Amino acid sequence: MKELFSGTGVALVTPFHKYGTIDFSALEKIVKHVIDGKVDYLVVLGTTGESATLSPDEKNAVVDFVVEIAENKIPIVKGLGGNNTQEIINAIKSESFEGISGILSVSPYYNKPQPKGIYLHYKTIASASPVPVILYNVPGRTGSNIDADTTLQLAHDFDNIVAIKEASGNLSQIGRIIRDKPKNFSVISGDDALTIPMMALGAKGVISVTANAFPEDFSNMVRLAMKGKFEDAAKIHFDLMEIMDTLFEDGSPGGIKAALQIMDLAQNHLRLPVVKINKSSYLKLSNLISAYLKSKTTKVK
Repeated sequence: MKELFSGTGVALVTPFHKYGTIDFSALEKIVKHVIDGKVDYLVVLGTTGESATLSPDEKNAVVDFVVEIAENKIPIVKGLGGNNTQEIINAIKSESFEGISGILSVSPYYNKPQPKGIYLHYKTIASASPVPVILYNVPGRTGSNIDADTTLQLAHDFDNIVAIKEASGNLSQIGRIIRDKPKNFSVISGDDALTIPMMALGAKGVISVTANAFPEDFSNMVRLAMKGKFEDAAKIHFDLMEIMDTLFEDGSPGGIKAALQIMDLAQNHLRLPVVKINKSSYLKLSNLISAYLKSKTTKVK
């Protein structure tokens, strides 16, 4: 099961029209764009997809639409997490998992549970889920960390907890998980900029924001790293590095929404409380993307 979620996953954006409704035409364009770019799987309803601002009906509509457009070409992971354990269980019992290969479940936010509470939270989800579960540790957003001991205990105790998206930025913690995890458990980078360092330690890929815009390049970078060709992978990383830094300069998903508008893939609209990136950041990003695409064209010639 670990191979199902190896390589490059894309944390899909949810495009909006000017007045806030979901832009399904743009969503179709992006899904086809990333599949054509040879990514390995899609992640819908994550942080990048602004799931916190979507209604239950909108969430179902987005998932159903992505499943339809993807046409079973690659696996789809559904974001399904929160800080109310019972509410997640109710959703698991009531929602359809047709076309869904796994769920990505963010650690409870705001509550700041103890490690025991985090363990029991995921135990309850794993016991109810009909599909494999990917843990998601992102302390910068949740306010608490899934420590290595808790991650390893969950990985060893539950066969259907198959991976963790690690976005703590703590390479010591990440290294310990990779060293001591069971064979059928994967560590996935949750930070685009740390993908290669984490893969050098043994991570199995990334769930990427940048790959919404540059799926082919990011996928090539990850495949090279998976083959141990880190020097070649680093060349792509360095080419994309300034773009990646700028994407997150004013917060995500504001940066990637701007990039997708610059590349004529979607409009630059978000839902409050998330807002557009600053004009200076937008101009900087536009110049970087223009130069990057021009350099690629020159290399091809």
